[in-house]
Amino acid sequence: MTMSGMGCHALTVITALTVQDTVGVEDVLPVDADFVAEQARAVLEDMPVQAFKLGVLGSVENIAVIAEIISDYPHIPVIVDPVIASGRGDELASEAMLATLRELIIPQATVITPNTMEARRLVARSSDDFDERSMSECASRLLAMGCEYVLITGSHAHTPQVVNTLYGPAGVLRADTWARLSGSYHGSGCTLASAVAAAMAHGLDVSAAVYEAQSFTWQTLASAFRPGMGQHIPDRFFWARSPGDTSGA
Repeated sequence: MTMSGMGCHALTVITALTVQDTVGVEDVLPVDADFVAEQARAVLEDMPVQAFKLGVLGSVENIAVIAEIISDYPHIPVIVDPVIASGRGDELASEAMLATLRELIIPQATVITPNTMEARRLVARSSDDFDERSMSECASRLLAMGCEYVLITGSHAHTPQVVNTLYGPAGVLRADTWARLSGSYHGSGCTLASAVAAAMAHGLDVSAAVYEAQSFTWQTLASAFRPGMGQHIPDRFFWARSPGDTSGA
């Protein structure tokens, strides 16, 4: 929906099936790795692709085949949303999956978009130092793993405003501050990473793409609706609504 909302056509490769609602994720069933590869190869052989966006990958085997596939397209930017847990805290990536992500995917990533908790988890060497690292240190370690840029979001930080910081090889490229909205949102990180991919697919450089993606995402959250008993859903088509329409339908 984010891709469509930003004028792109998404070619979806299903890596896992989930049992989930607006309250949380109850179960995850990884798709067979060979079938993941077949899906990806089919669309890549048929249509030109401008960006890869990775989210929930499902299994170690899936991470391995995806890493092999994207390595065949080094000219295409790779945006990685390292989904480790749902907003409620449901685990979506095992330690083995994180280790494989560090080894095979992060070195190929153009932009990785962790929140503060995910950034610390990705670079933690033991449970003892999980909460001790600063965001600049986390970014440095992630860059040392091989990715080009790290966008650390402040949505989980205890700050009056949300500060999202983009790091590159030379340090901080930009830090953008957004009003912190009340409520809990289902899919805000996925929306942001997808929006970065969409903006880069349109030809924006990383810094400009990151800003446009943040602006788009903030507006989806400001226009969010609550159709169920759990979290709010970002409205990726906020721009198409009539003034005062909050239905989200």
